[in-house]
Amino acid sequence: MHRQSHLGDHVASFLYEDLVDLGRSTKLVSRVQTGRAAVNAANITVGKKGRRGDGTFGEVVPGVQAIAVPGFLVPRGRIAAVEIGAETKILAKAMIKQIDRVIGDLGRQVKQFRANSPRSICVAIVGVNWAPHCVSFEGTREYPTDGKKFKHPIQEAADAEDRLNRHVRSAFNEFLVLRFSASNQPPFPFQWKDEAETKVEYAAALARISAEYDARF
Repeated sequence: MHRQSHLGDHVASFLYEDLVDLGRSTKLVSRVQTGRAAVNAANITVGKKGRRGDGTFGEVVPGVQAIAVPGFLVPRGRIAAVEIGAETKILAKAMIKQIDRVIGDLGRQVKQFRANSPRSICVAIVGVNWAPHCVSFEGTREYPTDGKKFKHPIQEAADAEDRLNRHVRSAFNEFLVLRFSASNQPPFPFQWKDEAETKVEYAAALARISAEYDARF
């Protein structure tokens, strides 16, 4: 399912759900509850052209009704300006082979967020796989790692994260690295590399984004 472009949108949407649920930003919660702010499902800003992100949250166009979505706190609607922009990436296998593209995509997206909305809070969410082995699929064909020609995720994860830190982390207000282990083989086990630390880092990022939102908007 890695070629389904809407998956990043789905992941990013929960960032805004968690910001509202946390309730640290009174401005953000109030604007969501009154329908003044929403997630733009199309991830574009009305009247602004550019590369679409995976998650754009901001002020609803005046006169446009934000639409409530069952099961979600944050409505969907067309936005006039990006207040929080998120870009998601998942490095599961062949990380070093694709790392330059991922870094380039992240860099171009943060520039686009700020070109359209200079005050926007820019967030990157990057999953990095630390599994001892992994299988990818293209249709019915399987491509397992072998530790030699095709490196196991655990052999590349630290290097991939180091390159992200050196080349693109500083461009974002928040750069979340979610370290996980997934082999992509039945029964498809999943676990965090360090679940407790992941929760702490994510909670800290939510608190900082909330404070920054109140300061900027």
